[in-house]
Amino acid sequence: MNTTSPEGGLENGPADTPGRVVLLTTSHRVAPGLLSWAAWQTLHGADRVLCADGAHPQLPYLREAGIAVDEAVPSAEELVDACAGGRTVVVVASGEGEPALTDGLARLAGSGRVRMPELELLPASYDLPGARLLDLVQVMDRIRAECPWSSRQTHTGLAKYGIEEAYELVEAIEAGDREELREELGDVLLQVVFHARIAEEDPETPFSIDDVAGGIVAKLIHRHPHVFGDESAETPEDVKEHWLRTKAEEKRRTSVTEGVPLGQPGLALAAKLVSRARTAGLDVPLPQGEDIGYELLALAARAEAEGVDPETALRAAARAYRDAIRAQEARAAEGA
Repeated sequence: MNTTSPEGGLENGPADTPGRVVLLTTSHRVAPGLLSWAAWQTLHGADRVLCADGAHPQLPYLREAGIAVDEAVPSAEELVDACAGGRTVVVVASGEGEPALTDGLARLAGSGRVRMPELELLPASYDLPGARLLDLVQVMDRIRAECPWSSRQTHTGLAKYGIEEAYELVEAIEAGDREELREELGDVLLQVVFHARIAEEDPETPFSIDDVAGGIVAKLIHRHPHVFGDESAETPEDVKEHWLRTKAEEKRRTSVTEGVPLGQPGLALAAKLVSRARTAGLDVPLPQGEDIGYELLALAARAEAEGVDPETALRAAARAYRDAIRAQEARAAEGA
């Protein structure tokens, strides 16, 4: 087995076989010590285990498992020499990886002057789906603490951005722009995390992003008894019936109109009220009047009956009108 020289370098072993270098990577989003079986086997079987980061979160767990870890920062040449004689050297990578070391190894391999050891990248732990959400929470924590603008924001001050981002998301969906859709979903998600971070600071009724996520998880499970319980649902209509029934039980509402936000766009509000009445089996005649508002209400009711979202339909017509305006402007410019 190789030893460390008094100068801190790695002494050479026999040079008959090139050996093996294993770059061990871990995810900071997974609790330290939760490594794969392949990683533990490689660590226990290695001749040397090196880690340049003395504060690496894995080190206490590796040493607890009886693995000697040297806090060495070898050069590429030293690492190749340390593998001579068929030895295996494991490098526990830092969170940023080991770019200087890997670049050095690449240069040595490209030179053709050195017999290179076998090089292996071994992920020791993997991110679970959704793990990057933890990064977002951490970044938001830091921004809230250190950014002069973000640290002063309130729920009220951010409210308008939530509306704007929601509309931009809808626009991306209707435009069919996948790249824009991904970005706008991120902007909407930011609003959720930002508000949850602000809510943690409330002196009387604080809550966190975990409380938000826990609440929606519990709600989804409760409102999908056909998935998580004993009930059955064969059609989307069955699912909607389950949803409305459990929602009514949760809210204990006395009217189907409760919970319909009056601040939403007028056509959407009208269609929602008509939908609530129809779903509840209420045959409520539309109010009559001379004002254009009543005509719009009738159009919204007609759209809902035909399964058309009136807001979406109006936006599509508005876009067509916008394009017609631009076309006429272009013709006018050409004739000028």
